[in-house]
Amino acid sequence: MKANCWIAPNDVAVEEVPDPQILNSRDAIIRITSSAICGSDLHLLQGYMPAMKKGDVLGHEFMGEVVELGPGVGDGMRVGDRVVVGFPIACGNCASCQRGLYSICENSNPNAGIAELAMGHSPAGIFGYSHLMGGYAGGQAQYVRVPFADVGAIKIEDDLPDEKVLFLSDVLPTGYMAAEMCDITPGDVVAIWGAGPVGQFAAASAFLLGAKRVIVIDRFPYRLLMARENTGAETVNYEQTDVLDELRDMTAGRGPDACIDAVGMEGHHASPALHAYDKAKQAMKVETDRPHALREAVLSCRNGGTISVVGAYGGFVDKFPMGSFMNRSLTMRSGQAHVQRYMRPLLERIRKGEIDPSFIITHTMRLDDAPEGYDIFKNKQDDCVKVVLKP
Repeated sequence: MKANCWIAPNDVAVEEVPDPQILNSRDAIIRITSSAICGSDLHLLQGYMPAMKKGDVLGHEFMGEVVELGPGVGDGMRVGDRVVVGFPIACGNCASCQRGLYSICENSNPNAGIAELAMGHSPAGIFGYSHLMGGYAGGQAQYVRVPFADVGAIKIEDDLPDEKVLFLSDVLPTGYMAAEMCDITPGDVVAIWGAGPVGQFAAASAFLLGAKRVIVIDRFPYRLLMARENTGAETVNYEQTDVLDELRDMTAGRGPDACIDAVGMEGHHASPALHAYDKAKQAMKVETDRPHALREAVLSCRNGGTISVVGAYGGFVDKFPMGSFMNRSLTMRSGQAHVQRYMRPLLERIRKGEIDPSFIITHTMRLDDAPEGYDIFKNKQDDCVKVVLKP
């Protein structure tokens, strides 16, 4: 089959790879009908995540048709079913899964020992996201093996098009969880760093959960326009103003009630000196991540407010404003999205017309054109927000 493979930093290629096989009784083989390029895939592309190997199949946002099932999947899924697959691989049985914390499943990462060296404890396995996260082949391919398919896949039992349900795999639940972690109460003001797909859905979700105002911060006018037109958010271009001063002015000096970091390890916004500092430390491998958005979110949030972090981080950050965080009684909540917890409730919101996730799609391309898609997405060309690949 064809699959989009990581070759080396800043180099991907569509290659012929072996077809996936049933390995365990709860596996399913899915024929991919749609997959997407995620912002966190760019961390892999550019070499910021460790434990990538030449030939690794990328992609953790995908859906398709069941073509083969292991004997342990059960009667809830049949060959021919149309399904969306959540990106964290979760067993459904361990203590974490029983608490709904699917992205920290205790049984799905066969390389847990590697992750423990870097993180202390291991998170769940993730499709197409390095050997640190299990070395699983991803879904930017014609077919994929889905372990624990009875937990990880949700059936789509109506005629909703792929474009409306594909993002149940990751970015829609991630944005929703980002807003949920803010504990929004009526009248709250929520500020969001990043107007990519997750930031867009975090803005829409914050309004769904009762926020009075949502402010989205980014530097690309086309992404800010998308946020205004599709979510109703106010916007701030950080290249045109001082964000801390702007947020104080917009909130009568108080600061937002909650701040969401939907950027992660490759943040760009900082003073020239601080940006040069982070770039230099990153190049020397003494700092893995550039936490510009996180620093600014901490400094901007009102006293006693909440910082919600769903932007992907891979290792260590420097110059974290711990004094501000501690002395002002802030709370931080974070995590890879526990996607399986949100898939069905969000599907119902889509069916009811409360949200149409397809608004983020700007490019639809063939799987064969995945390297071009990565290039367009990485370099923010052609007003690109989201690329969907069709095998």
